[in-house]
Amino acid sequence: MNKSNISGKFDEIKGKIKQSVGEATGDDSMANSGTADQVAGSAKQAWGDMKDAARSASKDAEERAKAEAHDARDRVANMAKEKQEKISERADDFMRKRSA
Repeated sequence: MNKSNISGKFDEIKGKIKQSVGEATGDDSMANSGTADQVAGSAKQAWGDMKDAARSASKDAEERAKAEAHDARDRVANMAKEKQEKISERADDFMRKRSA
């Protein structure tokens, strides 16, 4: 929940009250204004939900990118270790053949 959600909920509640008072007193202008406030409140809440979803998606993408980078570093390190072991084996073979 963020400021847009809170502000939107406040506007929605305020609009319901204005609409009810306007209808009870026969003031169509106030009732209509209350309905407009409710619509604005709903729009603000929807905007807040979109912002929350975008933040969540961004955070998820960042975490995936970090995990992929970690995996890539592990693969590179493993390949380097395998190459080092092969070179060491060949060097040992060379030394054995040379000393024989």
